[in-house]
Amino acid sequence: MNNAFDLSASFKAYDVRGVVGETITPQIVEAVGAAFVDVQGLAGQTVLVGGDMRPSSPEFIRDFARGATARGADVLLLDLISTDELYYACGVLNAAGVTFTASHNPAQYNGIKMAKAGAVPISSETGLKEIQALAEQYLNDGVIPPAAATGSISIKDVLADYAGYLRSLVDLSGIRPLKVVVDAGNGMAGMTTPAVLGDTILPGLPLDIVPLYFELDGSFPNHPANPLEPENLRDLQAAVVEHGADIGLAFDGDADRCFVIDEKGNPVSPSAVTALVARREIARARAAGEETPVIIHNLITSRAVPELVAHDGGRAVRTRVGHSFIKAVMASEGAVFGGEHSAHYYFRDFYNADTGMLAAMHVLAALGEQTRVLSDLAREYEPYFSSGEINSRVEDVPAAVTRVRAEFERDGVTVDTLDGVTFTSDDGAWWFNLRASNTEPFLRLNAEAEDLPTMERVRDHVLKLVRK
Repeated sequence: MNNAFDLSASFKAYDVRGVVGETITPQIVEAVGAAFVDVQGLAGQTVLVGGDMRPSSPEFIRDFARGATARGADVLLLDLISTDELYYACGVLNAAGVTFTASHNPAQYNGIKMAKAGAVPISSETGLKEIQALAEQYLNDGVIPPAAATGSISIKDVLADYAGYLRSLVDLSGIRPLKVVVDAGNGMAGMTTPAVLGDTILPGLPLDIVPLYFELDGSFPNHPANPLEPENLRDLQAAVVEHGADIGLAFDGDADRCFVIDEKGNPVSPSAVTALVARREIARARAAGEETPVIIHNLITSRAVPELVAHDGGRAVRTRVGHSFIKAVMASEGAVFGGEHSAHYYFRDFYNADTGMLAAMHVLAALGEQTRVLSDLAREYEPYFSSGEINSRVEDVPAAVTRVRAEFERDGVTVDTLDGVTFTSDDGAWWFNLRASNTEPFLRLNAEAEDLPTMERVRDHVLKLVRK
């Protein structure tokens, strides 16, 4: 056997991500398609396959379908889709599926996000490593063995059904008129926004949408489709002010994350969005007879989130960072909603999966059902001062963490190690978390305090210790 193929460079913790033509190629994708069917036991069943607007996605969809049908699965091609469209299809059709996307990564990348039937995620702990190993075996053997019966290929467009389903979850028809600037970043929101919020498929809503970069273009000619980086929000911020808009929305490349800008052009933190949506989902669940609805939040979100959840009669559950953890806890707790600091928002009504569009609709509903401007509305959900996530390149990560622990492990400070190390003052004045990156020599700091001087003092003290 020629052990030439090692796919560890592209198989990550939650998905496959690689450079087109180098670590992800047509040959590799075909083998992964075959291995996906075998590891998940999908021979004779339907497998959904779609992809984003990257130039390599259409070819990779065909390559994956070739491998999957060779091992006996029937492939349903969804063609051009957002990642949350895949989750919707896996849920409503109760079928396993994949989408080709590299999310917010640059143009030379592509990748594969995988889900089981019901939109249950596949990660390195739930099948991804086994798929990698079998794909490597097929590649090194130089052959994918044919199944007893080759599967079929058919096509289905789920955009209209997806749009209709989201409209059924949040009714925007009665809100006051809003002017909304949407920056799709040349990503998939350029297709999903007109379908869900516009009038291309469904009746129009009281929304005047100002489109930015709606043309699907996987070369990202205007800016990277990564709204987590502040420079990629500048065009949206300027357009909101220029057009006198009520709100701005920015989506990442595969449109599963959404970032919100207020009428002044300032970002609304994902923690505030989490708290706002949590309030709406708790109220809806309680009105339907649920006594104590559960809300999931990762440990980096503002402490305003669990405080609001408790105030509104819900129960907050704190988790590690990462969508596979969130989705698992969503399922085990029967949670109605979950939010992360990275602008991933998860809904029980959306098969426990993340969808930026549904979160955006909740924010539009909350804004349009009352008369205040968004900056006033958001202020209730942002009572504290946050540092945001700050990365420090550190050669000896354990030594840096040890220095911080030696300084902060003292009376009046609680320490926990759920994900990295979190330090919380017993008087509630401040907290901070240090987490090591899984892939780079980085330490990530998030700090929050009751007032700005305290946050800055804690932030600067920790960074001085980390960067010694």
